Amino acid sequence: MNPIVQISLDLTNIEEALKTAKMALRAGVDWLEAGTPLLLAEGLHGVRKLREAFPDVPIVADLKTMDGGYLEAEMMAKAGATHVVVMARAHEETIKVVVKAGEDHGVKVMGDNLGCPDMVEGAKWLEQLGCDYIVHHIGYDERRGIAAQGKRMPSPLDQLKEIVEAVNIPVQAVGGLSLEQAIQCPEYGAPLVVLGAPLTIDADAFKTADGDLEGSLRMICEKIHSYGNINKSNNPIIQ
Repeated sequence: MNPIVQISLDLTNIEEALKTAKMALRAGVDWLEAGTPLLLAEGLHGVRKLREAFPDVPIVADLKTMDGGYLEAEMMAKAGATHVVVMARAHEETIKVVVKAGEDHGVKVMGDNLGCPDMVEGAKWLEQLGCDYIVHHIGYDERRGIAAQGKRMPSPLDQLKEIVEAVNIPVQAVGGLSLEQAIQCPEYGAPLVVLGAPLTIDADAFKTADGDLEGSLRMICEKIHSYGNINKSNNPIIQ
């Protein structure tokens, strides 16, 4: 598939989210993500407002579903989401019913392996249960906690090659990527590139980052989109 750039709107009010989304789309971003902080602050209202403002843009609802899977996925779909997120650490039945809701309501399911003891096996498990995409995710608290101990902060790139090789569905790497790392993701065979903290969102204040964000986004989008079609057979790293 061709590389896709997604912006994570990990903001706490819909007005700022709409403003940031408009700027990001102008810069070349393909998908919008109603991030977990936005869903907690605004709920379904936030998804509906994004859908009203951007009727033709894919919207990922990052609810990180752990239980009540069918209802949560159904509600997000009816509010306008095109993609929903379920956690690998949820019960098997939760993942199955989210997949069923996706089939019933025409939304795609992204399975998130955050917190899995074995990240590769977690990704394979999500694929086996019917997820459409893998989110290979090193969590916010995990990264900051390890860094606070004076240790090297883990990166989703550490195991990204292994994740991509283990599954046959598209993979997205999430968790504190630098600008250079985000641009590298397609080289690893991961065509879904998500931009969040610290690139676009202030990781401490959960507000839109300062500086020439639109210019930075435009440069990132141009570089990522230039990779063209990504698959395992033509990728230089995972051949």
